Amino acid sequence: MAANALRHPLRWLLSRWVEVRLIEPDPASLALDPALPTLYVLPHPASSDAALLGELCRQHGLPDADATLSLAGRAHPARLSLSPPRRGWRRRTHRAPFLGALQHLDHAAGSDVQLVPVSIFWSRAPGKRFGLAKLLADDDWQLVGRLRRLWSILVNGRNVEVHFGAPLRLAELRYGRDDALTNRKAARLLRVHFRRMRSRVLGPDLSHRRTLVDGVVASPAVRQAIQEVAIAQRRSPRRIERRARRYGLEIASNMSYPVLRFMDQLLTRLWNRLYDGVEVQGLARVKALAGDHTLVYVPCHRSHVDYLLLSYVLYRDGLMPPHVAAGRNLDMPLIGGLLRRGGAFFLRRSFKDNRLYGAVFNEYLHRLIARGHPLEYFIEGGRSRSGRMLPPRPGMLAMTLRSHSRDASRPLAFIPVYIGYERILEGGSYQRELHGGKKRKESPLGLLRVARQLREPFGRVAVSVGEPLIADAFLDHHAPRWRHEHSARPNWLNQAVPALGDELARRINAAATLNAVNLVALVLLATPHRAIETRLLSRQLALLADCCPATQRPTGDPAQWIARVAELGMVQRRDQALGELVLASSDQAERLSWYRNNVLHLFAGPALVAFAFRNHTTLHQGELIERLAPGWPIIARELFLAVPEDLSETLGQAVSQLADQGLLSHDGERWQRPAPHLEAFEQLRLLSQLIQPTLERGYLLLNLLLAAPSGRLSRDDLAERGRQLAERLALLSGLDAPEFFDQRLFAGLVDSLIEERWLWQQDERLCYDARLVDAAQRARELFDPALRQRLMQLAATPEVQADSER
Repeated sequence: MAANALRHPLRWLLSRWVEVRLIEPDPASLALDPALPTLYVLPHPASSDAALLGELCRQHGLPDADATLSLAGRAHPARLSLSPPRRGWRRRTHRAPFLGALQHLDHAAGSDVQLVPVSIFWSRAPGKRFGLAKLLADDDWQLVGRLRRLWSILVNGRNVEVHFGAPLRLAELRYGRDDALTNRKAARLLRVHFRRMRSRVLGPDLSHRRTLVDGVVASPAVRQAIQEVAIAQRRSPRRIERRARRYGLEIASNMSYPVLRFMDQLLTRLWNRLYDGVEVQGLARVKALAGDHTLVYVPCHRSHVDYLLLSYVLYRDGLMPPHVAAGRNLDMPLIGGLLRRGGAFFLRRSFKDNRLYGAVFNEYLHRLIARGHPLEYFIEGGRSRSGRMLPPRPGMLAMTLRSHSRDASRPLAFIPVYIGYERILEGGSYQRELHGGKKRKESPLGLLRVARQLREPFGRVAVSVGEPLIADAFLDHHAPRWRHEHSARPNWLNQAVPALGDELARRINAAATLNAVNLVALVLLATPHRAIETRLLSRQLALLADCCPATQRPTGDPAQWIARVAELGMVQRRDQALGELVLASSDQAERLSWYRNNVLHLFAGPALVAFAFRNHTTLHQGELIERLAPGWPIIARELFLAVPEDLSETLGQAVSQLADQGLLSHDGERWQRPAPHLEAFEQLRLLSQLIQPTLERGYLLLNLLLAAPSGRLSRDDLAERGRQLAERLALLSGLDAPEFFDQRLFAGLVDSLIEERWLWQQDERLCYDARLVDAAQRARELFDPALRQRLMQLAATPEVQADSER
């Protein structure tokens, strides 16, 4: 009676005040059978939830949640709560919520009942356990009654989420069981579902920041570090303890629900002003794990916008925003406090020489992981100025694995995320830094400089979630004894961490999606003078798009892509008597190289096959594999690609792709390239240009290495000389692309040769044998004579020869 009396006033209030921000999944996708009785199950009894559910069912054409069903000849409400209602301080006995539905199965042979779990969240409060904010905003209804519920409707009525669970068929649950057992099983499944849903949306409860820091300082690991530092520095333990507490407050986030809501509204306006849209793929993978796994998001790092964007996307899609590891340089006045309340925790760039700080940070990170809080950090360390995926750094990965090995009771999953921009805010600063300019320190004034750009067009952004990596399965494979070694620095970390970093980098790259700027940059920068006919550009864009799965291609057609890149100011379109041309100035070309490097790895296979036909009119399949096999693992390491077990199958797929596009033909025995006067020949050449800079770097390095006797050069000497030679080649070629001679590329190339056992170190000197000489000879056959001669002459300059002889 009381519930019925409240229903209409609540409906009136809800219809005029409440706004459902998210309904997941689309109610139409539930595929409920209209011929079967439908029971909606709520986790707790709440008149506001019941009234809202009834209104939503009416709006979306679902079975009526306010109806009274006839089950086993008795009246039964179409809506029930899993937990019993309260009466004062006691619960009313309500042990068999599904007994009436089960009796209906006996009463009507062949019948069934469908159960639909429904979770309704009137806020997204993380759940601090004290204070007025909990009374007003938190979603835990267990300790207060109707007054608090009314307050929450008034405060949070514009921020409501509704999550429908997959329908359960009661007859399937009952199979072979009695009614009591079936009732318990259904209740247990639904309790697990509601618990997972709550954890997914709200995350675990947050302690107050000071309480958390006090717990960190009181932990055995930090207490031991305090004692050791006090002895080493001859200071009192109390003084060192105060320092540890200051470190904890410097590090710890202070996530605040009001700030999350404010950031959501602020960022919604910012993205609408800044971008034409944010496209998201793959979040279903995250939602499948979010309820019972600790999630560690590891996105690529292209821009300062990355962490804001990912947290925004997760929040808007019904997932708990992560705690984000941010550099201490971002803990600026005003900005730092806002980021901290949005979930950021701050760390120093290096603290390996600060024993106490390291202990505090490790313990803080462990407590976040052990409690199941989602995390986010960038394995590359800093933003990529070249647009490439940078080599992963081991620090945060090692600390995460150590923490998980201490307490593996909760599964941990790494979530790789690719973020692709059509235009980034930092494009100008990246160019300046690549040319040797000093990185500007972050400051509020710097943000004002960025704010002046907000009226410029920045296109669209893509957020693509890759294949999650489950930590337990990974460690079982790479470190079988990880569960049995509990030292502070277990031996298996040295092998597991680099392997984990490389695997995550590969999964991030595998999730890459193309946009219009990526595609135009790939084609335009492959031309000698950064100019191309629009007709040929359109055909080449279509070719590149067809080389990738549909999920990685941008929407639209080549004409739309060209127009979009021109609108963003990245290229120029020029009418000419014989047809329109698309050109890029030197400044535009340098900017475009960043976007080309984002996705270059997606075309490594077809581009390498195309390059093999630069110097050969025809090739047998076996000859093709023989020439490409030695260099493919090195290229795959540089571009963070998965090295296939069967290279012939991978190259065979690339050859078939080119044949389907008319760029190669087969005469029954050998593959043949098009005649030079055909447009298909030019398309094949443009495709081969994508991989040429990578091959040129490798060729220069090999010539430098082989010009000196085995055991003459050190790792660092070889990498630096290779960089100098590449810089010389770029200057002589008029190639204004500092990323071509990036020191890290040559250091990584040397490491890849060592990893593949073409080189080994002896007394810190690099040694090689006849196998490398033979492989280098086969690699030379890939280059046409003119290019080969040019590179050999460059490597044989007097300065290089003198260095090799010393």
